[in-house]
Amino acid sequence: MSFCAFDNPPPLEFPCDYPIKIMGEACETFEAEMVALIREHAPNLGEGAVSSRPSKGGKYVAMTIRLRAESREQVDAITLALRAHPKVLMSI
Repeated sequence: MSFCAFDNPPPLEFPCDYPIKIMGEACETFEAEMVALIREHAPNLGEGAVSSRPSKGGKYVAMTIRLRAESREQVDAITLALRAHPKVLMSI
């Protein structure tokens, strides 16, 4: 049996800086929708916390949102909300 670091990640100590990576189809509203979704769970999200870049062909966009996570429950709620959003193709 091989060991993988993802099998048993180290516990996070909260509060902590936490990056969320999101990929979705590029459209005019995607970035604003993702920021609004994150702000529902992290209202203190700063303006400079978001970076994005389009895919080579421009069909997709990759975003990184850096937030100050207050608890595991907050991170889990954000993760579930992203997974449920129809425009999100992948998030980590």
